[in-house]
Amino acid sequence: MGCSTQPKPGEHGGQGVTNAALVLEDGRVFRGEAYGATGVSLGEVVFSTAMTGYQETLTDPSYHRQIVVQTAPQIGNTGWNDEDDESSRIWVAGYVVRDPARTPSNWRSKRGLDEELVNQGVVGIAGLDTRTLTRHIREQGAMRAGVFSGSDLTDDASMVEQVKASAQMVGANLAVDVTTDKPYVVEAIGEKKFTVAALDLGIKSNTPRMMAARGIEVHVLPLTSSFEDILKVSPDGLFLSNGPGDPATQDHAIALTREALGRKLPLFGICFGNQILGRAVGRGTYKMRYGHRGINIPVIDVATGKVAITSQNHGFALEGTPGEEFSSEFGRAILSHYCPNDGTIEGVRLLDAPAFSVQYHPEAAAGPHDAASLFDEFVTLMNEAR
Repeated sequence: MGCSTQPKPGEHGGQGVTNAALVLEDGRVFRGEAYGATGVSLGEVVFSTAMTGYQETLTDPSYHRQIVVQTAPQIGNTGWNDEDDESSRIWVAGYVVRDPARTPSNWRSKRGLDEELVNQGVVGIAGLDTRTLTRHIREQGAMRAGVFSGSDLTDDASMVEQVKASAQMVGANLAVDVTTDKPYVVEAIGEKKFTVAALDLGIKSNTPRMMAARGIEVHVLPLTSSFEDILKVSPDGLFLSNGPGDPATQDHAIALTREALGRKLPLFGICFGNQILGRAVGRGTYKMRYGHRGINIPVIDVATGKVAITSQNHGFALEGTPGEEFSSEFGRAILSHYCPNDGTIEGVRLLDAPAFSVQYHPEAAAGPHDAASLFDEFVTLMNEAR
């Protein structure tokens, strides 16, 4: 589709102001109002269907270098507080909303969402038709895009060229950008029962808290850690976190995972960690058309047939068919979970080694709690290993 300076029907800003534009690499331009910081921001445009939890979404490191479109029309109603961040900062490259709240209303709110976006330099756009935009992404797939406002808002052709010159998500090694600079410890709540080494590929704050509540002392380690660094904390288990980017770039994390499997160290991975475990046992990964991002996505456990409603945020997935058993260097394995919406693989379990992973977020906040018992399963694995 070619560039056009005339917006299509449904692509005008909600209040007639056209001082910002979302420009897609296929030439489509959506116009609206500047929201948050002004300037230009480039990334992969994706959509999230969650109706709540925008603060957790914005601070989730898995969204690094992505422009997030909220399909829920009203965003910002509860403002911004200082308790719900999933990391130390906002990670999204840009933010797209339909109808931002004029005045936040919540007893925990410290400031408005737009103010926080300005504080952290996040370029956003509001007032555009997010339904039309979401349908376009579903049909054409997630793609490179840019949010332009202020003096960076120029002619369409120039902006499209800027977008096309930006980096692709395939082949992007982004976990190195979001991992912790130095190790830190999250103490167990109550009696300490286990020690877990957590490899930080983009870990969210709620994950160590969920483990701490089960008596686990969590040592969060940088992605650059060696296996000797992992052994130094005398772990009862290894955890592989969520994170951004292409799993095919994670040779180091995959090597650490293989080392742990060879030593039969109990292992649990979520989201990006599921892809790392899958690649460690010989499965391939691929980029999805538009990914899974939301807090109401069904997943079926092939062993029990039980359905869990889950929170997800991923644009890559493991190759294979649900329930497929296969041989690996570490024994038999099975593709243990899948999404009934599209057949995407949602979990891996080793049958001859203490390791499993899922593609969704059992620790999600905001989100359903159907899968929280997976942390208990990790505890059971470590108990059995003892």
